[in-house]
Amino acid sequence: MAKKSARDRMSNEVNAGSMADIAFLLLIFFLVTTTIAEDKGILAKLPPWSEDEPDITKLKKRNVYSVLVNADDQLLVRGELTSIENLKDDTKVFINNPDDRPDMAEAPTKAIVSLKHDRGTKYNTYLNVYNELQAAYSELRNDLAERKYGKLYEYCDREQRKTIRNAIPLIISEAEPSSFGEEN
Repeated sequence: MAKKSARDRMSNEVNAGSMADIAFLLLIFFLVTTTIAEDKGILAKLPPWSEDEPDITKLKKRNVYSVLVNADDQLLVRGELTSIENLKDDTKVFINNPDDRPDMAEAPTKAIVSLKHDRGTKYNTYLNVYNELQAAYSELRNDLAERKYGKLYEYCDREQRKTIRNAIPLIISEAEPSSFGEEN
């Protein structure tokens, strides 16, 4: 029998026994150290939870600005078909009521914007409508800040902002969405 040399004994195989362990450790490392960006969604202050029955108050119809977005992404404002482009300006007129019309809000403090959408409404359409409603309030607050303090609302101090928020409170009431295609 011939003797094997050291060269013959060396194998061309790679020992991959610990490769799986290293891959697993790297996976755990990246899972632990990676931060996942969270989508914040729409920031809205919700009322506190209560077990008591809500106090049903009768609202004057003239103070409620009802906005309905149906499953076809059509916008119905106070029963009339409207485009999203006109929503902000129409909302500002309703809240401010510069001509003291009897079908508009009595005062900005009494104006309530009621937003209702259908479950079939596209998310993008809902966000556009919501943004237009909030933009109306933002512009009204900026106009009041300009008239009272000579600067935009965002540059007012805390006390001035509080005064403006009391004069023009942001009241957007969101109703429970209706079933797909049901418009009530």
